[in-house]
Parts: sequence; structure tokens; C-alpha cells
Amino acid sequence: MLETINFANIPAFLLIMTRILAFFATLPIFSYRNVPTKHKVGFSFFLALLMYYTVPIPDVFIDGEYFLLLFKEAAVGIAVGLLAYIVLAAIQIAGGFIDFQMGFAIANVIDPQTGAQSPLIGQFLYIITLLFILAVNGHHLIIDGVFYSYEFIALDKFLPWQDESWILYIIQSFNQMFIIAFLMAVPIVGCLFLVDIALGIVARTVPQLNVFVVGLPLKIFVALAVLVIAMTFYIMLIKNLFETMLTTMRGLMQLFGG
Repeated sequence: MLETINFANIPAFLLIMTRILAFFATLPIFSYRNVPTKHKVGFSFFLALLMYYTVPIPDVFIDGEYFLLLFKEAAVGIAVGLLAYIVLAAIQIAGGFIDFQMGFAIANVIDPQTGAQSPLIGQFLYIITLLFILAVNGHHLIIDGVFYSYEFIALDKFLPWQDESWILYIIQSFNQMFIIAFLMAVPIVGCLFLVDIALGIVARTVPQLNVFVVGLPLKIFVALAVLVIAMTFYIMLIKNLFETMLTTMRGLMQLFGG
């Protein structure tokens, strides 16, 4: 077995493993705290070992340019994984919009995956999104995207830093995330806006009724009812969001590859 391994290409293997480690540091599902760090490193090592025998390996030598290539590999993995996470974060942004109208914004929960505070409805929808991705083998497609990144961005090729198209692409993707979040929040936020209008009319016509006492539980009941009704609509949006995440990753890698 040792005779089949070319130890002269160990620097190339380190480049492959650096990109995969950077991917797993920011990609959804793989980057969460629930996955132990030892498992991430071990999985990255064996995945890099498989890719070492499948992707084209150039002749790489340890010199001053090699450390720049290491930095480039880490930057590619972090940038593409972070962009995928930003697109998927539209779920939590939509949950924040909904919680603000429901009155749940006063209480957040700790997201065990990231350790950050998350809105209640946003965390609920985000868990459904992760379950949907796992149910349709979306994590396999993510790994597939990591594999095909070597077709767009070669190991010995630097990124086109002078080209501003990838910066504009990231800004456009960030803008798209807010549009998706707004579309997801519109059904519930719109219904709650109508409830606010109805409560305002009731407060003017029936001054004896304390709308501040009645309004909060009424808005919570209406929001949960609409959430149950619109769950099919949300599943369709989650499907489109996952497809958007994959196409966004591929588009950024194509821009990086020139």
C-alpha cells in the first residue's frame, strides 16, 4: 500500500484537506456544534484521501507560493460555505419577522447548532428545514458540491481578486436572502397586520374592551393557525431555498474559477 502512495504529492493532499476543512467549518449541517470536532477532522481526512485519487493533482512544491495556495484554499472553503449558510439563514430572518408581529420577539432561544440566540418560530422552521435537507439527502448534494469545486477551481490556480463580479454576486445573494425571508414571512405577517387593524377598529367602537389584554393571545392564536395552514407553502419555499443554496454555491465557484 505504501508503494502506491506518492509522498512527493503530500503538499497537494494538504491543499485538498485545507479546502475540505474550511468547507466543513462553515457549511450548514456539517459545521454545527452537535458534530464533534474530531469527527469533522477525521471525515475531512478520509474525504480528502478519496479526492486525492479522483481529482487532477498538479505538481506542487513547498515554497513561498505554496503558503499563498493554502490561504487560497481556506478562503475558497470559508467563502462558499459561508454563502450557503447565509442563504439558508433566510429561514431565521423570516422567523424573526414573524416573532416580532406575534409578540414572541421578547423571548429568544439558544440555537444548539451555532450557540447564538434565535427567534422561536425561526428556530422551529429552521429545524424543519434541516430535517427536509436530510430527508432528501441534501447533505450528499452538499458533499457533491465540495467534490466538483475542484473542477471549477484548480489546486494550483489563484483567485481572480481583481475581478469585482464575485463581490457583486455575494451582495446579490445576500439581497436574495432577504427577499426569500420576506416572502416566507408575508402570509403570517399580513394576517397579523389585519388583526391589528381589526383590534384598532374594536378599540374605537368598544372602548370598554381592553384590546391590550385580548390582542396578544388573539395574535398568537391567529399566527399559529395560519402557520399550520401555510406549512405546505413553507415546504415548497424550503425546497426552492435549498435549490437556491446549491446554485449559489456553484455560481460563486464558477466566478472563482474565472
